[in-house]
Amino acid sequence: MTAERRDAVGSTEGRADESVAPTDADAADPSDAFGALGSETRLDVIRALDDDSPRSFSALFDATDEDTSAGFAYHLRQLTDRFVRQRDDERYELTDAGHSAARALNAGTYTDSVDRDPIELADDCPFCGETGLRASAVDNVTEIRCDRCDSPLLRLSFPPSGYASHDAENLPDALDVHHRRRIESFGDGVCPECAGSVSAKIETASTEDPRTRDEAGHVPVQMTFECEACSAGLRCPVALTLLEHPAVVSFYHDHARNVRDRPIWNVGSEWRERVVSRDPWCVVVSVRLDGDDLICYVAGDGRVVDHRRTDHDNSEEPARATESADVGEANAESGSDRAPAGERTRGEESGTGEASA
Repeated sequence: MTAERRDAVGSTEGRADESVAPTDADAADPSDAFGALGSETRLDVIRALDDDSPRSFSALFDATDEDTSAGFAYHLRQLTDRFVRQRDDERYELTDAGHSAARALNAGTYTDSVDRDPIELADDCPFCGETGLRASAVDNVTEIRCDRCDSPLLRLSFPPSGYASHDAENLPDALDVHHRRRIESFGDGVCPECAGSVSAKIETASTEDPRTRDEAGHVPVQMTFECEACSAGLRCPVALTLLEHPAVVSFYHDHARNVRDRPIWNVGSEWRERVVSRDPWCVVVSVRLDGDDLICYVAGDGRVVDHRRTDHDNSEEPARATESADVGEANAESGSDRAPAGERTRGEESGTGEASA
């Protein structure tokens, strides 16, 4: 994207109407909007303007395979005002919706289905402790499971361009970074898909797999996020929503460690979750490093309402503790209602808590 195009998207100078929320009369019918892109000539226009903008009518005509200028003018009119606009100098450029369409085309979001052969991961399985994790991709969804104990850890969707951009060696890190940021954005109350408001709640995970229960038979809990605008969603262990919390980051830093060193599918045995109240919800998430504990109290809406550090030898168990589960165990279960454990945006993921991000 050129600097000129970035300015057009990011600045509101000289475009005061952008701050005004669209009315029902302004909103286009989705079938009309998608229909406007239903031609190779029109897609060529989107690609050409994404590559170099603004362009004149004749330059755009030359960038397509259309035979006549009259036929091309018809196709351009179908795009104008929704995906393309004409400037005062009579040249054309993409609208914000046009830039979104161009990104989707470049990323293969609606056209590419990626399968990947299994690749070995260096991380230990949080269930059996052995090294035997593998990641494979089918239809843009990556599943990580353990070959040793045959335990599924998570299923995470990943854009086709992500698979194309990262080789087998770099793909696990890219998956980890991508979904950490999605979890963080959902946790901050802003949908990573559409920037809409997000609701959050703790609930009991739905699972029939006995391996996800603790020794007392308790089913783990999970944090559930849902966008109030586009319905994108995510479910994951409560602990994963705390990975970027300042108290956690500083606790790791003070112990000369980095909380980002381990992937979300196995954040480490130092993490534990404990339900201390269900009405109202209160989950204690603790981290133990070098004999020190960081204890975080998480409310039903995902807020950390209190946290404290304590020496493990002098620590006291939270009152009314009813259940506990290692985060690695909790991580093997959750799922989206449209895919085993995970976000509900592209059909996708499952998680450890798996982590379904």
